[in-house]
Amino acid sequence: PAMDYAVLAEAAAEKMGLYRRDPGGWRGCRRTSEVSVSWRPSAEFAGNAYRGEGIVPASPQDVWECIKPVAGGARTKWDQNVKDFEVVEAISDTVSVCRTTTPSAFMKIISPREFVDVVLIKQYEDGTMLSAATNVEHPLCPPQSNFVRGFNYPCGCFCIPLPGEPDRTQLLSFFQTDLGGYLPQTVVDSFFPASIAAFYSNLTKAVKALKV
Repeated sequence: PAMDYAVLAEAAAEKMGLYRRDPGGWRGCRRTSEVSVSWRPSAEFAGNAYRGEGIVPASPQDVWECIKPVAGGARTKWDQNVKDFEVVEAISDTVSVCRTTTPSAFMKIISPREFVDVVLIKQYEDGTMLSAATNVEHPLCPPQSNFVRGFNYPCGCFCIPLPGEPDRTQLLSFFQTDLGGYLPQTVVDSFFPASIAAFYSNLTKAVKALKV
């Protein structure tokens, strides 16, 4: 029922707020000019939660334009980890159930995945935009044989305006994903930091292209 999806989405957004306010326990694992990535054991599942933080050289509106979770949005064009993104059911104007498919990755060691999530979009009084998500099941999305079903635990991206710097945006993102299947832990542990660094790098290129 629609109600349950909305409740799950709200809970994921609440968790993101808690993660944002709780900087403790994160251990740095990768740093580039665009992002610093850290991790800590996830409280949600038997893997790790990852945190990416960086400044994107564009306005919050432009950054949001590139990352917002909408059908036909920009993300399938620039995010190498998103092959296809579809809205399965719109629950309200801020909550939807979505299916994301990902291409094979890591020299094909990781085969194509599919994720079904409820996604919530939220705007805060200071202009911060949040997209939060968590895995759900949906009758229109039975598992498909040509994809491994993965699971996103509460995750999200905050686009945070920087006072007095209209052309720079702090992007704070949290990822905790069970890729499913039978992957060696070493593969999983090297995939995520590299993938988050690529996410920030490709996003930076995408916002620059928007401005041209």
